[in-house]
Amino acid sequence: MRIIVTENYEEMSRRAAAIVRSQIDLKPHCVLGFATGDTPRGMYAELIKMYENREIDFSNVTAFNLDEYCKLGREDSESYHYYMKYNFFDQINIKSENTNIPDCMAPDIGEECRNYEQKIQRCGGIDLQILGIGANGHIGFNEPGIEFEAETHLVKLHQMTIEANSRFFGSREEVPTSAISMGIKTILQSRMLMLLANGEGKAEAIHKTITGKICPEVPASIIQLHPNVVMIIEKNAAKLL
Repeated sequence: MRIIVTENYEEMSRRAAAIVRSQIDLKPHCVLGFATGDTPRGMYAELIKMYENREIDFSNVTAFNLDEYCKLGREDSESYHYYMKYNFFDQINIKSENTNIPDCMAPDIGEECRNYEQKIQRCGGIDLQILGIGANGHIGFNEPGIEFEAETHLVKLHQMTIEANSRFFGSREEVPTSAISMGIKTILQSRMLMLLANGEGKAEAIHKTITGKICPEVPASIIQLHPNVVMIIEKNAAKLL
């Protein structure tokens, strides 16, 4: 595991974008796993700048997102379809048919999970999976619990996650309580993991992830078992290391 501690959020974002660019340079037809939320926004902004400066080409890239809220349509401003479209995909030259986000409006969620998993496998797996981390240690929407969920699955969101995400909605009651998420096995099968963390609120989760025991109560701790991990951590999130 390689750990990079940065002075600020901007440096974290630049370092992360540089790793994505290197992956595409090495393998233009690569498969990238993307995350949403506040933490990767700066990285996406840096990647857009690189594209506008003709430093990076997404035309042959295939993308899979980690997760999506249930009961939000694709055009809902809080859906991850909307987030990716307006924060990233619409501003680069990735082909729309090469972007993949779970469809939580599918009539059969179980079938949608199986199909999503199979599509990742048909593409040869994920080359670089970008991860954020929740204050409770979740990655994707794999919440703390008594066991690890292996593959793409329906998950009931932890109360801490609902509280944390309520800032994006008009009220706490509007926050979805369930989501589709890649599972732990799916994430670990990626050839490389890059986890980003920013802010003092993530410090305890980062400390447990890196130095604690591997356990379902801290889902991110499982990345200790992966052979190719880089963690880019803003200094406030690294304060307990």
